[in-house]
Formats: sequence, C-alpha cells, structure tokens
Amino acid sequence: MGWLRVALCQVGGVVGDLTGNVERMVAALGEAEEAGADLAVFPELAVTGYPPEDLLLKPGFVADNLAALSRVAGATRHCAAVVGFVDQRMDLFNAAAVCAGGEVKGVYHKRNLPNYSVFDEQRYFVGGGPPSELYLIAGARVGVSVCEDAWDPTGPVSAQAAGGAELVVNINASPYYAGRAAERRRMLATRAADASCSLVYVNTVGGQDELVFDGASMVFDPSGELVASLPQFEESVAVFDLEVRASFRKRLLDPRGAHRAAPLPVVELTPAPRHPLGARLAPPLAAISGQEEEIYRALVLGTRDYVRKNGFREVVVGLSGGVDSSLVAVIAADALGPEAVHGVSMPSRYTSDASNEDAAHLARTLGVHHTSVPIEPAYEAMLGMLAGHFAGTVAGLAEENIQSRLRGVVLMGLSNKFGWLVLTTGNKSELAVGYSTLYGDTAGGFAVIKDVPKTLVYRLCRWRNRQGEVVSRSVLDKPPTAELRHNQLDTDNLPPYEDLDPVLEAYVEGDMTAPELVDAGFDAALVKRVVRMVDLAEYKRRQTPLGVRVTPKAFGRDRRMPITNGYR
Repeated sequence: MGWLRVALCQVGGVVGDLTGNVERMVAALGEAEEAGADLAVFPELAVTGYPPEDLLLKPGFVADNLAALSRVAGATRHCAAVVGFVDQRMDLFNAAAVCAGGEVKGVYHKRNLPNYSVFDEQRYFVGGGPPSELYLIAGARVGVSVCEDAWDPTGPVSAQAAGGAELVVNINASPYYAGRAAERRRMLATRAADASCSLVYVNTVGGQDELVFDGASMVFDPSGELVASLPQFEESVAVFDLEVRASFRKRLLDPRGAHRAAPLPVVELTPAPRHPLGARLAPPLAAISGQEEEIYRALVLGTRDYVRKNGFREVVVGLSGGVDSSLVAVIAADALGPEAVHGVSMPSRYTSDASNEDAAHLARTLGVHHTSVPIEPAYEAMLGMLAGHFAGTVAGLAEENIQSRLRGVVLMGLSNKFGWLVLTTGNKSELAVGYSTLYGDTAGGFAVIKDVPKTLVYRLCRWRNRQGEVVSRSVLDKPPTAELRHNQLDTDNLPPYEDLDPVLEAYVEGDMTAPELVDAGFDAALVKRVVRMVDLAEYKRRQTPLGVRVTPKAFGRDRRMPITNGYR
C-alpha cells in the first residue's frame, strides 16, 4: 500500500487555439510539479479543444496538434502527465499521451467512439484496439482510457484492472445537461467497484458553441467510494494523495487467447516520503440547491465563453419588460458584467406603460446600459408602404410581425455600428412551436435560453431572485404576451405553458410519436395541436442562432429532423 500524488487538471481551452491550450496546460503542469505531484491528468483532446470537428480534415491542423503535444511533453519533469490529443498513424485516433521526463512515453487510442446525440466521432476517428500496456508511475500500475471507454462495463477499465492496474485514469470531454453529473457519478462508482481499482476521472470545463462542459472531475477508490471531486463550471488544478492499494497481480487476456502479464513500460519516478494531502469533495450543485442553480451556472458559463472566445466585448439585448428578456439580461450581466450589457427598449403602439417601466426597472437594478428606440415611426412608415398591397385584407399576423422585424433591424443596426453581439430572447417552448418571428425576435448572434422551456424560465428567475431580487414581481406575475396587438396574450395562440411543456418534453426529448403521447395520458386534441406546430416550425429553427444546451436533447446538433418531412 502506498500513496500517489495526483493533480486533477480540470482546465478548459479554445478549439483550435493550440498555442493558448498548450500555455494553459504547461502552466497547470508547473503547479502540479511545484506541489510534488507524481501524475497530472488533463482532459480529452486538451491540445486541440473539444470537439475540433472538421478541423480534423485539415492535415496541417493535425500536424500542428502533434507539434503542440511535443511542447507539453517537453515541459514534463518529475511529474508524469496524461494529455488528450489527436494521434495520426495512417488513420486518426482520439488519443491520450503518457508523458514524462520531457518526452512521450506511450499512447492510448480511444476504443469506443460515441456517435449519438451531439457526438459524431466516427466521422473523424478510428477506434483503438484492446488496451495492451500499463504504466508504472511512482510504484503504482496505472491504466489510461478516454471518456466513452469508461461507460462500457466490459471495456478498457475492466481489462486494465484485470491486467494489474491499481489505478485507471479516464480523461473526458463530457458535455453538460441537467442531471448529467449525478449520472456520471453513479456510473463511475460502479465501474471502480466492479474493477476493484481506483479511478480518476478528469473532465474539461467551459463553453464551446452550444455545448457547455461542467468539469465536476472525480476520484473513486476501489470500493466505488467518492474520495475527491472538483466543482462544476470552474477551472481548477487540485492536488491530493491517492491511496494505492496493492492487490493480487491480475492478468490480461491477449488477443490470441493466451494469458500474459500486462507489459508495464516504466516511467522512472520515485516520490519522496510525504504526509497525505487531504482530499476535497465538491458535491454537484443540484445536490445542494436543486437543478436551478446548476442550469443557471451552465447558461452563464456558456454565454460568457461564447462571447469572449469569439472576440466580442459587449452585448445588446432587446428589453420588452417580459420574463424572457429579463432572464437573458440577468444572465448576460452575471456572465460579462453589467458594464458590457446594453438593454434596448423598442416600444410600439401596443407596448404598455407597465412593460416600459418593468424594462427600465430591470436595467436600473442590474446596472446595465439602457436606452429606448421607439419603433412607431418606422412601423407607421412600413404600413404606409404596404398599404396598397395589403388593401382589402384583414389586419393580422403580417402586421404584427412587422413590429418584431423592425426590432430586429434596430438591434442589428446597433450591433453593426458598435460591435455588440445581439443576444436573442426566445425560449425553447416558443422555438418548438414556432411562436417566433423569422428575422425578427429570432435575429441575433446567440440564443441564450434557446434550450430553456418557458416554465423553467420562471423557475430560474425565482432562483436568481433568491440571490438578490433582480426580476420584479410584476414581471413574474403578469400573463405572458408579445404585445403585438391590443390585449394580446400567449394563450390566444398557444396552450398554457404548464400544459404545453410536458408534451414538448415527451415529443422532442423523449422522441415519442403522437399515438404514444395519447397512450401516455396526454389529451388527444392537445397532442394533435402541439405536434403539428412543432413539425411545421422545423424550417424556422434551422435559421435561428445556436444557444446553450442544458437539456438531454436540444434543437440543433442534438435533434436533426428533416425539414421536408411527410411523417405525421
């Protein structure tokens, strides 16, 4: 029995920023070395960022990634490092390099390539073969695996433990959605206990387009007990001593069917005697304060990283005085600081005084910039321009949507003039049923609450108000309305959100058909109405900006339905 000093390097990065990613890793490796760590563990594809997507089709990018790995390996001294990168050996592999003493000592190729949900790794990579070697680090036999490999009960973790591993390292780029941290914890605890070996799981952190990676790295002992965990949504380099328990020499079944001892390439590291560093436990946020805080922090991180990583300094939000724009403004202020947020009210003849005051009150409370650009002059002009064409028709949706499109023009004009990124304010419920205006409220650069159902919007506002009231009671209490005509309410066109959202969740995230929804107890007329709206709105959703993913199935890369589609 002995101790292995391990550094969990829960760091983020920017896809394609090889220089910046290397600098971040070398700095973390320096912290680990200074703390006397024997092993530093970095996330999956830490060199390239995850997911690199079609950058992998550029031979020059792959070559540059290999050169970047060499720079990380060259920074290792006493402390070994497990680093995610792209390997090229005829084919491309999602790989982990084991580095020590200034060079790469060995490479592991990811065996199980996910090709579902947001993943399409089989488009780029070839799966590796069975694990064939372990690494002797500070006297401990260590196996290496990558992300999905740990989800297979009979996969690499089990094989490495059977071959003598006392510790298996699993590097990850596992995207967040609500409840995901608890799912991972249950799975990893089972895998460690079944394999009777310690398990170190390190996940990346940060936003990448619509994906958010929440970190939440963990360490389990051979009984499956959680002995260390890092916080969600924060970069962290944490060093602690892991008790490595000597066990009987397990054996690995080789591909030819003969038993042999797993080869153990030796990394010569001899740690000095030390007193064990205490482990730290950071429970998932959902276990502390419910899902609202976890989801809210994912939205903040996703927004901050999308804005900052794409070179924007400030954002602009259309403030209607409603709950959706209020939540988006609050998230933006928390993500970027109020000084970087510009709220713009764009009242029309149908905008109530209460809505104007609610928007102004929110801006004052948050401390964001606020201005008003009435659209009435432009609306009147547009109606005049179209009067001859609209003659003899009843005023309706076309006239209503002109207002929304004029607001889009105002926001995009400000964006072009001042370089502000437009944050759209539509929620998942509206997007699902097409209750949005193309080139109007859907116009913008980033859709913060695109994956947040309307009922969850209210829950998030109420949770955020418990940290200090920012969304006034009048906003939360008034019935939802687009205010595009006199006395308009969302329920004029939609079922109540309390009825709508459960159907949407079952149809969109659960992939149930209309008959299955009815069999599950949903009202048949409601199902028919909702399913029709969702299906007809597919062409609209394809033209909307991306936004933060917080549910198991978001619109976009998660749900890829054909627009031209006759299945009903």
